[in-house]
Amino acid sequence: MKMFEVNELPVEELRIRLEEAREELSNLRFQKVLGQLNNPLRIRLVKRDIARLETVIHEFELGKRGQKTAENEESK
Repeated sequence: MKMFEVNELPVEELRIRLEEAREELSNLRFQKVLGQLNNPLRIRLVKRDIARLETVIHEFELGKRGQKTAENEESK
């Protein structure tokens, strides 16, 4: 998931995707322990997605994300 995709989503959708990513990471770790993991790089990518989602959600909570969109609209 890229940042431009994350930036377009509402907070509720971000929280849903965060939970899905955490669940996927848990499943990947379980597969790794069992020796069934086909793509070990996927763990790193999911961790990065989780970090991106948490960052954007935190920005919304601080009110920074809402201010950025208002500033962008004023400049147009």
